[in-house]
Amino acid sequence: MMLVTWLGVFGSLAILSWFLSPLLSSLPVILNQLITTGLVVGMLTYFVMHHLTELFRRWLYPSNDR
Repeated sequence: MMLVTWLGVFGSLAILSWFLSPLLSSLPVILNQLITTGLVVGMLTYFVMHHLTELFRRWLYPSNDR
């Protein structure tokens, strides 16, 4: 689960940083980070982790039917 979470955080943060950096670059660093991390957590909670756990379901929850 740690690797799947890392993948979600890395991807979300990379995409958001790329889109938001022109808009947030004039803000103080702490405010920039506050906004960015808040958006990343929201994306992970409501969109990203659901899809990633579905994608990696067989690896995360292997069946015992071997």
